[in-house]
Amino acid sequence: MVLGFIGLLGGLALLIYLTMRGMNLFIVAPLSALFVGVLSGLPLFPQLAEKGDPDFLTNYMSGFSGFISSWYLMFLTGAIFGKVMEDSGAADSISKWIVTKLGMKRAALAIVIACAVLTYGGVSLFVVAFSVYPMAISLFKEANLPRRFIPAALGFGSTTFTMTSAGSPEIQNWIPIKYLGTNAYAGWEVSLIVAVFMMVFGYWWLMRAIKKAVGKGERFIERESDQQKVRERLPNPLLSLIPLVVVLVISFIFHNSLEESALIIALTSGIVATYLINRKYFLNLGKAISDGTVGAIIAIANTSAVVGFGGVVQATPAFHKAVEVMTSIPGSPLIGGALAVAIIAGLTGSSSGGQSIALPLLAPHYLHLGVDPNALHRTVSIASGSIDSLPQGGYVVTTIRSIAGETHKDAYPMFGALTVVVPAVGVVLAVILFSLGL
Repeated sequence: MVLGFIGLLGGLALLIYLTMRGMNLFIVAPLSALFVGVLSGLPLFPQLAEKGDPDFLTNYMSGFSGFISSWYLMFLTGAIFGKVMEDSGAADSISKWIVTKLGMKRAALAIVIACAVLTYGGVSLFVVAFSVYPMAISLFKEANLPRRFIPAALGFGSTTFTMTSAGSPEIQNWIPIKYLGTNAYAGWEVSLIVAVFMMVFGYWWLMRAIKKAVGKGERFIERESDQQKVRERLPNPLLSLIPLVVVLVISFIFHNSLEESALIIALTSGIVATYLINRKYFLNLGKAISDGTVGAIIAIANTSAVVGFGGVVQATPAFHKAVEVMTSIPGSPLIGGALAVAIIAGLTGSSSGGQSIALPLLAPHYLHLGVDPNALHRTVSIASGSIDSLPQGGYVVTTIRSIAGETHKDAYPMFGALTVVVPAVGVVLAVILFSLGL
């Protein structure tokens, strides 16, 4: 068992280290899983295992293919919806409208709200970051604010109080449905309170940090890469909101009868609505659909690679012992569920991957204990969006380095505060509220 724990912790450490070094996840994940499997004594191939016993190859590929089988169409429709919103100019139009209404004095708030509206409307997190970033540059430049806070504003508006809230079309809110028999609005009363708390607390923290930096003399530093081509013709912002509303309304109508499949219909309806309303504004519809498809394949394959790693981890005695310890924590049973999902999501750098690895084991255990599935759904959903944003996370690296061109040293402290600490405090609040019977 000791060697198994060394393999488990070592494999997770190897996964984090190699990912942060920039190695391809399709190599890193199975390599790290192999390390775990060897030290845990798993046979490498099914031919070497007793009938019915786990082995490295079977468990890795079952996890990998199982995630794709369950969620590919949702990734696909979500990615295409985001791309058609982007290519038609609808995402830009909505963002600029919000910015205009709030004004330059509230530059950070404008960015946060623009991201929140697009995310809660079903647009992919990565598309939101790419769409809003050019406006963030313009706003921060006009307000003369330190640009190192832009990734934090983007991440806070996209991955906290909207991504895991009741009713959100993001996949992090829909994965628990499959395992808990709930719906996308599970625990909505508590979710609303927690979302408002995270919004207020996080924005206060962001503004406090910005004011402190400005007080020390930090200012906006322009770069050559800031000169980006601006679209002159954009669709009407209010009409551009209609596809987002369509996604939310359709998912609400069908969430009980079709459960997680309702999201496929909702996002497809959003794509059609975007085309019908903004078809004359598209730059290249075919390319947008193609790019969305490729993006969906890359996103789900990266996540599946990590879920495959989790499939091997799940087969080890050390993992089952760790889950047993976490699910035996005194107090509310929600604590163990939240902790297990958060830790796995953090170690894999994926909120959706963390849920997909943990819930097949946790859900039957907690449902057998009589835990309210709605409370468990909302708690693990919020928890998955906490320490998934450690430095090695895919969204973190993409937003800070690829989109904003910042370094982890400059941008991550505030990014981590808003996307790790704030949701973690939100989880604690959710557990307390559910424990009080709300």
